Amino acid sequence: MENFMMTEQWRVFRIMAEYIESIQFMANAGTSVSVFGSARLKEGSKYYKLGEKIGRLLVAKGISVITGGGPGIMEAANKGAYQAAKRRKKARSIGLNIELPYEQSPNSFVTHLKTFHYFFIRKMMFVKYAKAIIILPGGYGTLDEFFEVITLAQTGKIKKIPVVLVGSNFWLPLISYFRGHILQEGLIEKDDLDLFTVTDTAEEAVSLVLKHIGRTTKSLTDNLASSH
Repeated sequence: MENFMMTEQWRVFRIMAEYIESIQFMANAGTSVSVFGSARLKEGSKYYKLGEKIGRLLVAKGISVITGGGPGIMEAANKGAYQAAKRRKKARSIGLNIELPYEQSPNSFVTHLKTFHYFFIRKMMFVKYAKAIIILPGGYGTLDEFFEVITLAQTGKIKKIPVVLVGSNFWLPLISYFRGHILQEGLIEKDDLDLFTVTDTAEEAVSLVLKHIGRTTKSLTDNLASSH
């Protein structure tokens, strides 16, 4: 007799359980920004240093940092966040790790860790609780996260938030392809190129995030004031 817990019907309950656990875990994250990037870039690389600085600058402003919890750029952003969080107790260094066949171990700079079985729930948490997305160079996983975020924004499934690409040397060839072949073929609209911004500095990346958060906070305050 087939074990019911291994059936497709039971999988629905496993998905529900992970989703509910994830919402409970993220409930106290506060104002947060998700930082994506390669797991393969090592400490000492220029992008690792940028990731570390971005994490530090965000938490210094009271903003929690969310990463995939692994090595490389994820570790860098968590490291900067961890160092700054000693002075900003409310901001967190969050890691959303994933179970993989080769076992991605969480980095040592995560203060709040959640491990996922399902990729799609993990990706939902990255976007659902982020006021902005900052993306450094990476491979298939990083590009997948970039395309998913701008697709959700393009289709109106999420409110448009800053998507900041850090490292023009890495990103501009891809964007040139967007502006050239894809746009000229009519496969995207010109406005779709406004869904993201490219920069080379941690300071500008964080500044773009802070401007957006300031606007959304002001909008909320105005709405509350007009309701009285």
